[in-house]
Amino acid sequence: MDKAADCYTTQLIEGDGTFNADGLENFIKQVKLEECGRSYAIVAVMGPQSSGKSTLLNHLFHTNFREMDASKGRNQTTQGIWIARCTRIEPCTIVMDIEGTDGQERGEDDTAFEKQSALFGIAISDIVIINMWCNDIGHEKAANKPLLKTVFQVMLRLFSPRKTTLMFVIRDTTTKTSPEIIKSKLRKEIRKIWDSVPKPEAHKYTHMSEFFNVEVELLSNYEYQEKQFKEEVAHLRLKFIQSTAPGGLNDDRRGVIPASGFSDNAQNIWKQIKENKDLDLPSQMIMVSTIRCEKILEDIYSSFVVNYKDWRHDLGADVKSQSKKLRSLLENCLSNYNKEVVYFDAEVVSAKRKQLEEKVMEHVLPAYKQLFKHIRSESLDYFTRALKDALNEGQGFAEAARNCTKKSVGRFNELCEDATIKQANWDPTKIRDKFYHDLDQHITKVRAARLDELTTLYEVNHLIW
Repeated sequence: MDKAADCYTTQLIEGDGTFNADGLENFIKQVKLEECGRSYAIVAVMGPQSSGKSTLLNHLFHTNFREMDASKGRNQTTQGIWIARCTRIEPCTIVMDIEGTDGQERGEDDTAFEKQSALFGIAISDIVIINMWCNDIGHEKAANKPLLKTVFQVMLRLFSPRKTTLMFVIRDTTTKTSPEIIKSKLRKEIRKIWDSVPKPEAHKYTHMSEFFNVEVELLSNYEYQEKQFKEEVAHLRLKFIQSTAPGGLNDDRRGVIPASGFSDNAQNIWKQIKENKDLDLPSQMIMVSTIRCEKILEDIYSSFVVNYKDWRHDLGADVKSQSKKLRSLLENCLSNYNKEVVYFDAEVVSAKRKQLEEKVMEHVLPAYKQLFKHIRSESLDYFTRALKDALNEGQGFAEAARNCTKKSVGRFNELCEDATIKQANWDPTKIRDKFYHDLDQHITKVRAARLDELTTLYEVNHLIW
């Protein structure tokens, strides 16, 4: 399809369970997922093999997943898990086509990948589409029953802070059966399966509504009612537009991993699933937040060091100007960090910001001390010139020393105030005490010189007389 040309499709997990990390990184760059913050949606589709999952996705989301050729028999089309960006749907929506269940290629005993992929799909998705045939509803040995049991069992393994939307898409419905009757039968069957699933003590009496928001959609037969099928799919597509907005299909955004952490999150979750570990999604988010914040911290710090070198090179110019530039460097550094980490776990963000501040301040401290030495030196020069000028203008020594000291101390304090970094808790008391000592020494020195001059003048005049 032309409209699917920009959807971008890649295999996320191969049929043998290998995670395609490089492919995912490239996919994320292509679709610019990292720019989305928390404004994105993940949709997974599950269902029996050859139930038309890929066909549904391609019509619903304008993707280009490979579809089954019915003329060659009903066999496995999708192997592993494939992902694609949905075309012309905002916010950015990523759909996962998960390998069909009950496939003869894997055999009855090879259910490990089925359960692993179901757990993975539910763990990282906002919406899970269960694609099933209408004539399976109510049948004891229907193909969807093992799938639903798997979905419910794996959901009980997740410690998730939010609900997942389960959308049951019923295929090949007929006009002979009332839609209300179909939906009622399905909901009754879903509750029955949920009740039959073994539960841990903590959830022994938990209603499934605590875990899922359930939606039911009916679609006509694609082969025999193509026009009607396409009209129904077009109507269903509207539900996925602005799905994260209030009232949308996945408006519960609690615990959502920011898009920039999606790759790390997906890889870590799959690793834990392969190792048969329980998934604690809040803890998973903290882990991803830690990984991403540490990376952001290092990138921001490296950028700061480069800019800081330029500032250090110019150190010694106008103190007020240099102080302003240093503060600006620090503020930009921390501001850029805040922008990058805005969607991650608040406690992790705060802890890593503190680390960044400490790291930056440690780097700046030597130059900061040098800056205050420069202030001290420049302030003493100012006092020396001022006192000399005052004495040359005929002011009395005591008055000149008092006035110049007052002006110089005021100017020194002003420069120190300009140079103060609010992010640092450095006390300039020592440098101020040294400056006061400098003033006292210079006043003593000048007084002594003036007394020597007066003594010499007195002795000369005494000899003359």
